[in-house]
Amino acid sequence: MSNLPIRLLIHGASGRMGRALLRLAADDARLEVVAAVSGQGGFIAEASSVPVFAAKDFAQVPAFDVLVDFSLPVAFDAALESARQRKAAFVSGTTGLSETQRAALDAASKDIPVLWASNFSLGIAVLTDLVRRAAAALPQWSKDLIESHHIHKQDAPSGTALTLGAAMKTGGGSEPNYASLRAGDIVGEHTAQFTGLGERLELTHRATNRDVFVRGALECALRLHGRDAGVHSVAGVLFGKV
Repeated sequence: MSNLPIRLLIHGASGRMGRALLRLAADDARLEVVAAVSGQGGFIAEASSVPVFAAKDFAQVPAFDVLVDFSLPVAFDAALESARQRKAAFVSGTTGLSETQRAALDAASKDIPVLWASNFSLGIAVLTDLVRRAAAALPQWSKDLIESHHIHKQDAPSGTALTLGAAMKTGGGSEPNYASLRAGDIVGEHTAQFTGLGERLELTHRATNRDVFVRGALECALRLHGRDAGVHSVAGVLFGKV
């Protein structure tokens, strides 16, 4: 990492995560938000000192070092292509991607450093490792993932639940059962449940403030800048783990 501050472009800037990214990045001297992009452009209170561009004007954004994307699948392709054309690092938390979009992300990693994660909290990074190890130790137990989010979340199971499910399978288990709840303003709760005869193990993470995801994403953006092209992970850039 070199030449602070790192120049950020925030894509999906009018959403919950985008607005939080703008707010917290403004207080970090290591970062400079040079542009914000949202679907229709227009006024965003948290971007009062940052130029805001509509998605159709992506080509006009100023130079940036890292593109941080928290948008929707329909907007993902343009953001990834912009980062690739500008030779900038790409950090994304957009969930619900198609197989074609995941393939495009892998293809872009040949040219730029990319980091996609369903969840950027430090606790989830640790939980994923714990789930993998528990699945390896308890291969015959039943496995379930229960997740709860706010009523506006569109995808179910959540991207984080699917990531935890993949960790279960990597650990040596079968495909887990998923249960999803959408209620109120729940930020995010995930429980990995392992059930044997006469006993049950539950590993749970609860986020009570969306800022935990934002801080993790911004730290990943800082540490991804200047790295070699390739696919990177939250655990890799923050903890040095694969």
